[in-house]
Amino acid sequence: MPSDYIVIPNKELGPNEECGIIGAISNTEKELARDIYYGLFALQHRGQESAGIAVQYNESSIAYYKNMGLVSEVFSGEELSLLPKTFAGIGHVRYSTTGSSNVINAQPVVFYGRHGRVAVAHNGNIANAGVIKEKMLKAGHIFQSSVDSEVIAALINYYSSDNIVSGIRQACEELVGAYALVLISENTLYAARDPQGLKPLVIGKRDNEYFFASESCGLDAMDATMIRDVSPGEIIMIDTAGKISSSYMPKIKRRSCIFEYVYLARSDSIIDGIGVYESRYECGKQLAQLYKIDADIVAGVPDSALVSARGYSDVSGIPYVDALGKNRYVGRTFIQPTQTMRESAVKIKLSAFRNNIVNKRLILIEDSIVRGTTCKKIIRLLRQSGAKEIHMLVASPIVKYPCYFGVDMDTREQLIGAFKSEEEICKEIGADSLHYIPLSNLTAACKGTGETYCKGCFDGKYPLDVEQYYCRKESLE
Repeated sequence: MPSDYIVIPNKELGPNEECGIIGAISNTEKELARDIYYGLFALQHRGQESAGIAVQYNESSIAYYKNMGLVSEVFSGEELSLLPKTFAGIGHVRYSTTGSSNVINAQPVVFYGRHGRVAVAHNGNIANAGVIKEKMLKAGHIFQSSVDSEVIAALINYYSSDNIVSGIRQACEELVGAYALVLISENTLYAARDPQGLKPLVIGKRDNEYFFASESCGLDAMDATMIRDVSPGEIIMIDTAGKISSSYMPKIKRRSCIFEYVYLARSDSIIDGIGVYESRYECGKQLAQLYKIDADIVAGVPDSALVSARGYSDVSGIPYVDALGKNRYVGRTFIQPTQTMRESAVKIKLSAFRNNIVNKRLILIEDSIVRGTTCKKIIRLLRQSGAKEIHMLVASPIVKYPCYFGVDMDTREQLIGAFKSEEEICKEIGADSLHYIPLSNLTAACKGTGETYCKGCFDGKYPLDVEQYYCRKESLE
């Protein structure tokens, strides 16, 4: 590390993941909570606000612990060892896009229902949660939190007159939005993914044990071998004998979130059979083919854009260097529950490597530009550190529209690209030049077609009619 560097002063609220989930089941009683703990560690990038684990240690009892903080902070002492050996368990890390930042909104949600004790963990955003909540309140249900997950739990219980499976199916068919969920009840593990497959979910195996995870990197952390992705609209049930059964919801049409490949997922994950690393690398290669810039060095903004920067460098022949350093102990400042906390954390997060960039013409690769204030601060920092020119390339198109499915950019007023052209954005952030990858190129880099992905934040075309619900979603919270 160069001896002289400058710390970036603060960072904007940007795109945020909502949650990460883990599910596990074994044919023998064992310390599954420890496996879930490692899985959650690998999914920490999906949520740094709270963490929790629930295990079913007999058919009628569930032990759980959840609290605010990172996985290592929540389970820093004897909390993990106090969770008993079990046949089945689930875990969750959270970033709040709905509901306040409070331990009562941490997951898993544990309740006593028609079939005894049940625990549910959920990743996603339910557009019609307010409508369902109003319905359940009229039916006499009492809510303790303000999260979608409790609404889902109440709806599952409401429809579980015969069995949990029928309750999950009927509830999922009523939900409008993005979701991947895991549930334990009566020593059985259940998982479901919305009919569009907007949120990722994978299944893996280790010996006689099965695991679910939001990303394949979660399976890797538990030494499980990935079997496949849970299909859009699929509901899976696994018992302690290892018997697997699955069924499918109607109106299935895959439109998984392309922003997972742009930013949300970890680079070593595989989602719907597509490697995140390969997609980001291909974006960098295509940027190099599209935009030939006379420069001395190429760098990426940590972490998601680093792979694209290497792809650009390999095709262009311009040397790749580290222009920005990241304090690995801070974590993603995107996922802090308050703006004050985000600003405090970012002060010690990013630094510029002055010796690498002084008097250099720099091509800087970013994964996306949402509000623009971060890019402006980074460019100012790099100029203060001696960069001669800064040409910014973005490995995604202009973000013009809100996301209703869990990425924290839910109003057009928040988005710099909603009302400004590429030239105007360039002037606003202070770059010497600015170019975005076209949407067709991004889709091709992710090995998709025009109908493979949800690209609503880029083109305004959503796979579900959710705007009618969105304005009233928080009305009862």
